[in-house]
Amino acid sequence: MSVQRRGASVDIAGLRREYLSGQGSVVAIDHVDLKVAPGEFLCIVGPSGCGKSTLLRILAGLDKQTSGTITVDAAGWAVENAMVFQDSGLFPWMSVETNVRFGLDTRGVPRAEAAPRVEAALKLVGLTRFRNHYPHQLSGGMRQRSAIARAFVTDPGMLLMDEPFAALDAQNRVILQSELVRLWEQTGKTVIYVTHSIEEALLMGDRTVIMTAQPGRIKQIVDVPFPHPRDLLQLSASAEFGKLKLDIWRVLEEEVNRARAEMEK
Repeated sequence: MSVQRRGASVDIAGLRREYLSGQGSVVAIDHVDLKVAPGEFLCIVGPSGCGKSTLLRILAGLDKQTSGTITVDAAGWAVENAMVFQDSGLFPWMSVETNVRFGLDTRGVPRAEAAPRVEAALKLVGLTRFRNHYPHQLSGGMRQRSAIARAFVTDPGMLLMDEPFAALDAQNRVILQSELVRLWEQTGKTVIYVTHSIEEALLMGDRTVIMTAQPGRIKQIVDVPFPHPRDLLQLSASAEFGKLKLDIWRVLEEEVNRARAEMEK
């Protein structure tokens, strides 16, 4: 990748999140230790309820760990992190342009300074022509592009993504996967991406973290050997890709079955 700088680095040590209620306690994640390199694209897979989203929300500052530490070095970036959810989260009464500018407005960035940044973000995701449209006038894929632009415009060192393409049809998902990888290659930001799809993790990521059933712990970390830039469709058709996908499923299958058995008790 020909980028001038790298994204934030992350050091997670002994992370635990326990929820207390009148019925007792539930441990969502436990003893999570993980280092993320600057500019890395890290994917996290695991069975439903394993704490993937909890981990992401703690990294985003939307939740607080019970114990453990997180150290983020985002030197040189305007914002430490930005998050993109499965639902775009766009404000329906705002145009695309106003939605994208929202993070800058809340930080008090003057309009004269915000305007070129918004313009660059819209161009980055191919939505310049749709700047005056409202969310209800956009396709699902275009709404997610808007959400990505809103995240990028604040210039975060780390982009946190919680299954952002899960609700899209197969064609739009492939297109946006390719677009996201292109944006990552251009900007050098650190990406931590939660997904249920092994294929998606291998198409986009540098490494894939496999988590156990609840409580979520790191079971294995797999290095993804495919170099960048990637032709995602061509890669997905290769024998090496298919073998690695199967290998990861064999590791994950035990945890998925264990999670299902716990739900049926």
